[in-house]
Amino acid sequence: MGRKRLQEPADGRPTVHTVAARAGVSIASASRVLNGIGGSPETIRKVRAAAAEVGYVPNAIARSLQSQRTGLVALAVEDIGNPVYVEMMRAIEAVVASSGRQLLVHATGGRIDNETALLRRLANRYVDGMIVSPIRVTDDHLTALVDSPVPVVVVGQLGADAAVDNVRTDSRHGVALAVDHLVATGRRRIGFVNGPLDTVPGTARDAGFRAALTRHDIPCDEDLIEVGDFQYAAGRTATERLLARADPDALVCANDLIAVGALHALLAAGRQVPQDVAVVGMDDTELARMMFPQLSSVSLGSTERGRRAAELLLQRIADPTLPPRREQVPPSLAIRASSGTPLPAPRPGGPPTTHPTSEGVTS
Repeated sequence: MGRKRLQEPADGRPTVHTVAARAGVSIASASRVLNGIGGSPETIRKVRAAAAEVGYVPNAIARSLQSQRTGLVALAVEDIGNPVYVEMMRAIEAVVASSGRQLLVHATGGRIDNETALLRRLANRYVDGMIVSPIRVTDDHLTALVDSPVPVVVVGQLGADAAVDNVRTDSRHGVALAVDHLVATGRRRIGFVNGPLDTVPGTARDAGFRAALTRHDIPCDEDLIEVGDFQYAAGRTATERLLARADPDALVCANDLIAVGALHALLAAGRQVPQDVAVVGMDDTELARMMFPQLSSVSLGSTERGRRAAELLLQRIADPTLPPRREQVPPSLAIRASSGTPLPAPRPGGPPTTHPTSEGVTS
């Protein structure tokens, strides 16, 4: 005897009723299996086999309406082309994918209105949660973060009283590591090429640089400090401005993009790196290892910060009653060829000593 003909919906697509009838189980049992809730091994086997046989495809919209879950997580960063955010995004995506969710990425351009508007649009609940890495934090940010109807984790510095899950690093200490290393190689005229001072990282790194010089009893020469933006072109032009008025023997750069711009400006000016001017960047992205000479750089743990932020977010989604958590990833210094050679000592009465460029070594 042939199988009973199954009733199909008007559009011809099989439904949970179709699967239940084909598997010979109740609609409730089929629904539990198809939604991943479980069932007996035999029921699971039957339902999965029936679903495959009839070509059942879950209706994601209906499921999200029923469960109040979309299966989507958002990430908002200033610039998705910046290597530090690429590394962070990869780590977040790996954790999010392991939970069966997908990651949506938004570029805000560092604009406060873009970030606060995005946070407020979460009222529509089009994502299950969000990770945001703002470079500027205002009262509007904090209000939008606290009022968000879905969980939010911030990667970056927040005030001690901010009731939001937060993963941060200590970029002040990161700059100090760079200055300590340069002083140890004999550098004293250490310059600093920073990003905007109205940003959280710009302010922290400026303070860290000045404090490190003071600790080494090195006067802070304002002619050796230049401010631009956290981009390659701005880093190059800022370095050109600095070289036009000062003669540094080392440069600390507020990120790797700035440092690459500084390398190119130095080479165009006829300065050898590191023999004439040593260079240290920040973020220790893939870009640092791709340069020639390879770039010394302070790692701020972008991959680890991304991983921890994603884990905190998934925990918050599962249990909204958790108290606010704060985690910190310590910085570390990778020493490579752009600063790994000590400053050559001048020969009394003779020409300056020259050294061939050494291979980069990571420590």
